[in-house]
Amino acid sequence: MAHPRRIGLASHLGLVMNVPTIGAAKSRLIGTFENPGRKAGSWSELVDKNEVVGAVLRTRSNVRPIFTSIGHKVSLRQAIRWTLVTMGGFRIPEPTRQADIFVEKMKNAYKTKS
Repeated sequence: MAHPRRIGLASHLGLVMNVPTIGAAKSRLIGTFENPGRKAGSWSELVDKNEVVGAVLRTRSNVRPIFTSIGHKVSLRQAIRWTLVTMGGFRIPEPTRQADIFVEKMKNAYKTKS
């Protein structure tokens, strides 16, 4: 939902596979928000065009928040909870972190071949 077209990769994947999904991003694509508290687990609403499209979530105390939203078959509160449950001690959820690591490896492999 926290996407300019109100449907991002998480929602697409959830629809195609018919599984619950959430979105998590390191930066904001749309919307306005107030900064959440500094403590891990604090969050504030991400609002676009008078609609709550996600949450600005502090995953660790005193670090920049991330942006989480529903993808498919999940409420915003569930998305927040699952984001916090999948933290592996880093700022972003472990599945997102692993995807970032994989993409970086693929980019480096492609650069080496070129």
